[in-house]
Amino acid sequence: MDLMQRIKEIFPGESEIPEAYAWKDLVEQRDYLLHGRLHTWEGLQRDVYSPVCLQQDDGIASKILGSFPLLTEREALQALDSAVQAHDRGCGTWPTLSVIDRIRHVEEFVHAIRGKRDQVVLGLMWEIGKTLKDARKEFDRTLDYILETIDSLKELDRVSSRFHIQEGIVGQIRRAPLGVVLCMGPYNYPLNETFTVLIPALIMGNCVLFKPAKLGVLLLRPFLEAFRDCFPAGVVNSLYGEGARIIGPLMGSGKVDCLAFLGSTRVANSLKNQHPQPHRLRSVLGLGAKNAAIVLPSTDLDLAVKECLLGALSFNGQRCTALKILFVHQSLAEDFSHRFAESVTRLPFGMPWQEDVQITPLPETGKPRELSEWVEEAEDAGARLLNECGGLRHHTYLHPAVLYPVPPCTRIYHNEQFGPVVPIVPFSKIQEPLEYLVDSPYGQQVSLFGTDPQEICGLIDPLVNQVCRINLNSQCQRGPDSFPFTGRKDSAEGTLSVSDALRVFSIRTLVAAKGTEMNKEIITRIVRDRSSTFLSTDFLL
Repeated sequence: MDLMQRIKEIFPGESEIPEAYAWKDLVEQRDYLLHGRLHTWEGLQRDVYSPVCLQQDDGIASKILGSFPLLTEREALQALDSAVQAHDRGCGTWPTLSVIDRIRHVEEFVHAIRGKRDQVVLGLMWEIGKTLKDARKEFDRTLDYILETIDSLKELDRVSSRFHIQEGIVGQIRRAPLGVVLCMGPYNYPLNETFTVLIPALIMGNCVLFKPAKLGVLLLRPFLEAFRDCFPAGVVNSLYGEGARIIGPLMGSGKVDCLAFLGSTRVANSLKNQHPQPHRLRSVLGLGAKNAAIVLPSTDLDLAVKECLLGALSFNGQRCTALKILFVHQSLAEDFSHRFAESVTRLPFGMPWQEDVQITPLPETGKPRELSEWVEEAEDAGARLLNECGGLRHHTYLHPAVLYPVPPCTRIYHNEQFGPVVPIVPFSKIQEPLEYLVDSPYGQQVSLFGTDPQEICGLIDPLVNQVCRINLNSQCQRGPDSFPFTGRKDSAEGTLSVSDALRVFSIRTLVAAKGTEMNKEIITRIVRDRSSTFLSTDFLL
């Protein structure tokens, strides 16, 4: 069977789906979490369709998975009021709870969600087209992240348990919560990246509103009971609906103290601008990126092709850390491009549950058509399509496209594609990719490929002022989670890692006193009697 025919027959019939991975029943989600209770919504619902289409008697159609509530401004403001009440201007039970007690609540939550793995993995496959392997990895990595966050907080608390004496002043410095945090995760990692902001915000004593991404909504439903059962009323509240309708009023209220958002720069700017006191709004933003690879003359081509392939097309290139443009020295450009295209041709594509599959259907409506148009535009501008059927779309599926040489006059050269289209650009002078990165509105990461230390050294020093991570002979990536994850320019605000996230969702606060005998006695009695959760020398193990 030729490649085009295989693409045309990519979608299965219902009976061909393995029993273990079948989506059997519609999930009509009508509940949402508000002030410690699951409330039933009787209003309008939004249908959820899978990127996985099915062969039917009358043709091919996307499978409907269920629906979720389209809450209104009224319910959104009720959720906000619930979080504000739970925070109680910093005097509520949760923000004043001891670190060890907050940790116990989060540990209970971990125990409650462990058994949800299969259900969530199924949701990741059907709602966003994530492969079985990657879906399992996302769930497991999320649990690991929560446990690492607990350990990191214990370490932070141990460091903070001592008193400082400087210039006759006795002080203890700890971290206190910010207040009410609005968390909005991205659709490409709807579990992991939502929880990498939500859990640190919670464990530091903040009260949280969380809204699932536009895609990958139903897979978060199993966590609502766990949030309800493991945290005090109002500490976690869920939001469902159209962002433009329900998020604007929340920001406009001025009651949101911190915005944790992962998505586009346009939406982030819009949200921040709606806050009446922007100087009081703490923002933690993970935004767009156009990460580049620079393949130098001294490169090990086999290694570069392998890493660039993974970097550009893992999860169909739908990662902010994906390699989205490849600059290759002209002495290697033809060889590299053809090797890369051959490797793309060998990538297995199909349904998310199929063994070793790497390319799957795209969840965003209209994305295959949009990227197919970008491919055509690049071809019209002189780029060659190097792989067979590159850019061919079939319903929700878009076959990967490798374009070479891509000129600067095209959209794919400048814009973030967030999909399986790979532009390759030859260069003769290193100043060309350097100027691209300097002029780019993005500043997340770059990958350098080469074996000459002097050649690489000459790039590291200028590039550390353009991006926040330089990867040597490897693809761009977020992990390990202990490393800082951030960006310059339009790519990020704030830094996330296991330890950095604890800091970004809190503020340094201290108790200080002149070192008089009276003050020493007061502090000693408070510490000895363990009457304060803040002023304490308790040591967490």
